[in-house]
Amino acid sequence: MVKEIKRDYYLEQLINREGNGLIKIVTGIRRCGKSYLLRTLFKNHLLENGVDEKHIIEMAFDLFDNIEYRDPKIFYPWAKKQLQDNEKYYFLLDEVQLLDEFVSVLNGLADKKNCDIFVTGSNAKFLSRDIATEFGGRGDEVHMYPLSFSEFMSCYDGNKYDGWNEYITYGGIPLVVLAETDEQKMNLLDNLFQETYISDIVKRNKIRNVGEMESLLDVLASAIGALTNPNKLQKTFKSVNNSKITATTITKYIEYLEDAFLIEEASRYDIKGKSYIGTPMKYYFMDMGLRNSRIHYRQLEVTHSMENVIYNELRMRGFHVDVGNLTVIEKGKDAKPIKKQLEVDFICNKGSKKYYIQSAYMLETETKMAQEIRPFLKINDSFKKIVITSDIPKPFYNDQGILIMNVYDFLLNADSLEL
Repeated sequence: MVKEIKRDYYLEQLINREGNGLIKIVTGIRRCGKSYLLRTLFKNHLLENGVDEKHIIEMAFDLFDNIEYRDPKIFYPWAKKQLQDNEKYYFLLDEVQLLDEFVSVLNGLADKKNCDIFVTGSNAKFLSRDIATEFGGRGDEVHMYPLSFSEFMSCYDGNKYDGWNEYITYGGIPLVVLAETDEQKMNLLDNLFQETYISDIVKRNKIRNVGEMESLLDVLASAIGALTNPNKLQKTFKSVNNSKITATTITKYIEYLEDAFLIEEASRYDIKGKSYIGTPMKYYFMDMGLRNSRIHYRQLEVTHSMENVIYNELRMRGFHVDVGNLTVIEKGKDAKPIKKQLEVDFICNKGSKKYYIQSAYMLETETKMAQEIRPFLKINDSFKKIVITSDIPKPFYNDQGILIMNVYDFLLNADSLEL
């Protein structure tokens, strides 16, 4: 029997948006579970709450059988024809970016008082850059990620330690998670990359030099958690591959990868100056399995993997996440002042909440602990400061008021930052 993976966090977001007059748009990387959320979990919710099945109108634009409906002159009359009475109708539309002129079509449907519109889309260029503007203030985005560690563990038969090793190796794409063997998981990830993600990006952006873009993807996969920028990457290409690729082309390729939700950029923020620093920045993969597939399961450093997973978890919880930079003046060996740059892995903001977070795989010595909390002691504000590690049995506050917690408590408890 196929296990059902609960996506209650996202289901709740859709339920809370019912009847709000806006076009609900579920965005996210392909195969992360958007269709299942909309056309199985949310549809079941509607049926269980008394909605007549005839009032649930579905269309999957990515299916061959429905290609003709990508033409708005065919789809829109068909959609209007489904409205047989004045009761509420729920439109559940999958991969809506494949529908030509979809903004006008969806706005037209939303104008009808008895239509509640829910759609999914897999491309940020069309859907996520500025949903509100794109739909004239009528778009309401729910961004979906692959399975969080907590969602992964809800369908994993084993303890959290074995689950963690599996998760940071093969990631959280539901199709991959439900595969039985390591070999199946690896084959699925490799095929998804080539047949789905790379194919989509190349086709959509009319890329001629596919090998060049794939090489960039490999470089980014090898450098998660490292500061970089297009100019630095261009120099790497020139020295390693004798490539003539320009920084401008690299910038474009990065945008394509971000638009496909494969990677996300974390900007640097000057904590004392309270301003953003242009470059360099960090790039994180939306799924560790996809990242590891690109590097053929080499370089599986758990330190960088844990940092990437923590970043994704914070983003899933709705935080805006930056990389913190702190300039301090300290005395050198000859007592002369020396300027030093300290880094805080993550500055997380959501509304009035703000947290400083360090990811430290092991805190095996006092020296290592001192090294991790050192930037925190230089920050002159009272926002919560947290170190996430793997080798602390229980969360505790140290003498400086810094919360130390293990990665399992952080990931498996949605309210862990409030401890």
